[in-house]
Amino acid sequence: MAYNFKNCDWDQLFLFPPDIRDWLPQDHLVWFITEIVSQLDLSLFYSRYNPEGDGRPAYHPAMMTALYFYSYCSGERSSRRIERLCMESVPYRVVSGGLQPDHTTISRFRKKFASELSALFLQIITLCRKAGLRTLNTVSLDGTKIGANASLSANRNEAGLRKEIRKYFREADDADAREDELYGPGRRGDELPPDLSTREGRLRKLREIQKSLREENEKKVREQEKKIEDRSAQEESSGKKKRGRKPKSVETVKEKASERLKVNITDPESRIMKTAKGHLQGYNAQAAASEDRIILSAEVTQDCNDKKQLLPMLKRTKENLAAADGTLRMGPLLADAGYFSRKNLEEAYSAGLELLVAVSSEWKTCGRRTGGGAPSLSPLSPASVMEEKLRSPGGKELYRKRGITIEPIFGHIKEVLGFRRFMRRGLEACGNEWKLMCTAHNLLKLWRYGIDKVHKMSGALRMSEEREKTMAFAA
Repeated sequence: MAYNFKNCDWDQLFLFPPDIRDWLPQDHLVWFITEIVSQLDLSLFYSRYNPEGDGRPAYHPAMMTALYFYSYCSGERSSRRIERLCMESVPYRVVSGGLQPDHTTISRFRKKFASELSALFLQIITLCRKAGLRTLNTVSLDGTKIGANASLSANRNEAGLRKEIRKYFREADDADAREDELYGPGRRGDELPPDLSTREGRLRKLREIQKSLREENEKKVREQEKKIEDRSAQEESSGKKKRGRKPKSVETVKEKASERLKVNITDPESRIMKTAKGHLQGYNAQAAASEDRIILSAEVTQDCNDKKQLLPMLKRTKENLAAADGTLRMGPLLADAGYFSRKNLEEAYSAGLELLVAVSSEWKTCGRRTGGGAPSLSPLSPASVMEEKLRSPGGKELYRKRGITIEPIFGHIKEVLGFRRFMRRGLEACGNEWKLMCTAHNLLKLWRYGIDKVHKMSGALRMSEEREKTMAFAA
């Protein structure tokens, strides 16, 4: 009895060239990514290349952009793994057009075109708008802590930095002693070894970090001096001592600042962030999203809390929507208690901005209005007005949308795409990486929505715009 197996000939030669379109199903993500990239304006990328075409040919920016989009959508951010996948994985071989860029080229492209890649975030929002993903009845805002490419143990205060600098001087002295023993006193021998050169570079970096820490310490002292001067001026003008706790002395603030202020020697721009699971070294990533869970604006900040991000994020969201489509109008901005402050509400109230921000817990014990009793004849403060909105049936219904809109986005980015730590260092570089990650999230939402709907909506929108132009010309 003979076995009946399908023939598998590992030495089989192709008589005709294979068609790359037969390698993957037509609804695969990679075809969607290449289709999207073909619709993007990449003129900013082309302006960085030599128009004369001299020298060795470069990888096409459209291919590299598609490669990054697909890798981030697949949860891959390591340039070395992307290089290996371009050789081993069929989707990566398709998106790279059969080319195999090495990890250095991949990494350098991300570093060189970081701002251009992050700028594509706005073009993807425009495509989402054309596809019909633009439910803006409410916009939800929140922040999440993302780990930096640095360790908590690398933080140093001013005393620790001085100790670190003495350590590098001691290592340099030991290296000089070894060279004197090897080559003889007064003889150079050869150029400095690479490790000693690295020490000198790190020593210079430590000096710069020490200078920035000293400047931050001086800033704290100046702020305290101003606070004391303002209090004294108020007391002199009123002729009475101001109630409340007296501000700490300048000497106390200076002493505590030198002990508490720390800087990370690996990524000096990162900060110690408090989370529900403890502390991490990282950044505060902000995102505002529509009810369709399309991220409309994304920024990264060093602030540990969100209070100072409410109005800037609202402004950036409106700017992005205006750039995508001037006719779009957003509803109320929803934010949790982390964004609440009296100053924020007063500025928003004076500017006529529509917000729904949860009040802080202090309102539970400090003069909170109840449903019973006669209403106060004095005008309500912006904070009291906000509290009344939140307690109304309509306010409760609106605010309930915040959690089901923005929280799943962070869950998808962190759990599904595995983005819990930045790969680059520095505030600007991490901001660009966060926007690229949010772009990947929007692309996946758009892909699940359907590329056919994108084409249909884009065609309908173009016809509508042409009709409006024709009518305006005829008028």
